[in-house]
Amino acid sequence: MEYMVENDSQEEGKILCCECGRPIAPNPANMCVACLRTRVDITEGIPKQVSMYFCKGCERYFQPPTNWVRCTLESRELLAICLKKLKGLTKVHLVDASFVWTEPHSKRIKVQLVIQKEVMGGTILQQTFIVEYIIQGQMCTDCHRIEAKDFWKAVVQLRQKVSHKKTFFFLEQLILKHSIHRNTLNIKQHDNGLDFFFSQIDHARKMTDFFMNMVPCKYKTAKELVSHDIHSNNYNYKNTFSVEIAPINKDTVVCLPKKLAGQLGNMSQICVCIRVNSVMQFIDPNTLQLCDISAQAYWRTPFVEVADQKHLTEYTVLQVERIEDNGRKLGAGHGTISKKHLLADVWVMRTQDMGVVDQQYHCRSHLGHLLKAGDTVLGFDVTTSNINNKHMETVRPDALPDVVLVKKVFGDRKKRQQKRKWKLKTLTKEEEIMDVEGAQRDYMGFLEDLEEDPEYRKNVNIYVDRSKMVSVEVSESGDEDAPQISLQEMMDDLNISDGEELGGAAAPAPEGMETVGNTDPI
Repeated sequence: MEYMVENDSQEEGKILCCECGRPIAPNPANMCVACLRTRVDITEGIPKQVSMYFCKGCERYFQPPTNWVRCTLESRELLAICLKKLKGLTKVHLVDASFVWTEPHSKRIKVQLVIQKEVMGGTILQQTFIVEYIIQGQMCTDCHRIEAKDFWKAVVQLRQKVSHKKTFFFLEQLILKHSIHRNTLNIKQHDNGLDFFFSQIDHARKMTDFFMNMVPCKYKTAKELVSHDIHSNNYNYKNTFSVEIAPINKDTVVCLPKKLAGQLGNMSQICVCIRVNSVMQFIDPNTLQLCDISAQAYWRTPFVEVADQKHLTEYTVLQVERIEDNGRKLGAGHGTISKKHLLADVWVMRTQDMGVVDQQYHCRSHLGHLLKAGDTVLGFDVTTSNINNKHMETVRPDALPDVVLVKKVFGDRKKRQQKRKWKLKTLTKEEEIMDVEGAQRDYMGFLEDLEEDPEYRKNVNIYVDRSKMVSVEVSESGDEDAPQISLQEMMDDLNISDGEELGGAAAPAPEGMETVGNTDPI
């Protein structure tokens, strides 16, 4: 559409066009619009077909000279990029710009422009035309680094000097929930921990700060010189952030240093760790006294586990006598007392000795609200264990219990796994694990911990497993008291894409775990 805008808006007599003789209103050019169009083209110098570069890996458009911008179709950001690609647009006055609909998969973008320009003695000519943009594929520099997998500028090495991986499984779920992994180039899993590779040191610092806020840990930094330009005095370094998590995990028995136990309200040195998040929470099984130890307090006075999951023995409960009132009095004045646990005197016997040896053990436990005669419980046998711990030498012999009960066993593990209606997601990573069976066993224990502790799973995204929703309608005999996660606590998995589409070929995940790739790598 083309028309001419006259400077003088007063009604005047008609004149003849000097080219075709058509009667027109007087104007400085003395020509009609059609003759002006044949003489002058105000779109000259503006290309009608332009190429644009699009990266399929991160779905971003190239904005010269070096930027890559993520924007959706027919958005203001994409329109701004399109207009900046037109070289001669600065010589005219842009009145309007809008998208013309095209097929989303046609690799074509059409923009309709309305421009004005003064021609022939003050006459303003307005013209509408369409510019076609051809989308061409080109990999951005960041995706080049991701495909190379060896090009990185910063790495975060996450380590924990323990024999089991429950803390790593929990931390992995926190990473997925907060999408901290979106800037990683690659993730490698070892027996000792995880390595996260980044293209920028700021992304590595962000992940390190995330770990410091989520789990009790400390970190050290180091850098290695890769290259040096003597002319511009530029240095190229590879930075390493070594993060060490405190070697204490949930459901483990510890012996606190005598001085630290006195500072925490004169609690017993033999304690059970019941939670690990930003702080470590311990409970005294004799008095139900609770204490929280932060990362700073732990590294000032470090200690290690006396017994982890591998050192626990299976016991059968013979008799339980609950001490509801006396348990509160024992801990009165010494600190915070747990209201979720119940103190009880428990008589137990090794399950493997049932019918063979008549040896009973008495202990005081914080699991009085869960245990009853006939239950199975995991505990640490203090009497027959060879403990190599310097803090245990400071404990009085009369203060050492025969058995420290840690957690109740709810039914058979295989039956619980078959009844499980939910699943978790995991990161796409390169696995270099030697003990695969041990990792699978630790993961099953982590899933059971999520079912048994509502506070533990409140920061984890749990998804409905549709493949088991029909098959679980079977007999539930034998596991009536086993805790389960309600459907209200589960999220519906949208299944946008699987791990192989998002992060390349991934190692098969254990049952109950779904692999998730890096959906937003840059």
